[in-house]
Amino acid sequence: MPTSLLPWSHGSAPPALGRIWVGLVLSVLLVLGWGVQPAQAIAPSQLPRVAAGQDTWLIDEAGLISRINEGKISNRLANLAVATGNEVRLVTLHHFDYGDTVQTFTDQLFERWYPTAEEQAHQTLLVLDEVTKTVGIRVGEAAAALLPEDIATSVAQETVLVPLLQGDKYNQALLDASDRLTAVLSGQADPGPPVFDESFDTESESTFASAQTTKENRNNNAVLLIVLLVLATVIPMATYFWYVGFGN
Repeated sequence: MPTSLLPWSHGSAPPALGRIWVGLVLSVLLVLGWGVQPAQAIAPSQLPRVAAGQDTWLIDEAGLISRINEGKISNRLANLAVATGNEVRLVTLHHFDYGDTVQTFTDQLFERWYPTAEEQAHQTLLVLDEVTKTVGIRVGEAAAALLPEDIATSVAQETVLVPLLQGDKYNQALLDASDRLTAVLSGQADPGPPVFDESFDTESESTFASAQTTKENRNNNAVLLIVLLVLATVIPMATYFWYVGFGN
């Protein structure tokens, strides 16, 4: 075959150029988050099983709690179990499985760990998801006599979430939750939720993109991606035909 008919016989520039454009497109895809697999979600069956009476009080799957505070929380909840028979377990996740909510995850985990009504009776389970910053809670029938639904909901939606809204204070959130749950399940007066600094809420609103802004940014990214894909296709082809014509 005559060398003049080989499209890249005049040097290695076109293949190199093609590789550059492929690399550019892949880089843009990574930056925009296209084609990147999300962090692996976790299902209830993937967590270690904890039975009623077992000396495990905190499972920090998301790695949010310091070793010192993990010890403090575990000691408080262990003492609560010995003194009252009421057991509280706290779980942190990076993210639950897709299609679930934090509450459905909590319910599934609760029923997996405590499959019978007798095992469930004195149990309380609280689950915190890092990605969505949502909290689920499930209380057994006997424990609910001391920890009614309104207080349980307040623990999940106020005691835990307020420190997170004020600066991702995960350690404080779970320390406060363990303190409040310990007090209530010991028959003491409910200390109540933390006071929320409304001035912080007002300031924080401006630091988070609105849903409309997020949608617009996503649409702009999609347009940019399409343009880059077109350029990545057209430029190597144009270069190819130019070299073919030049070779002839």
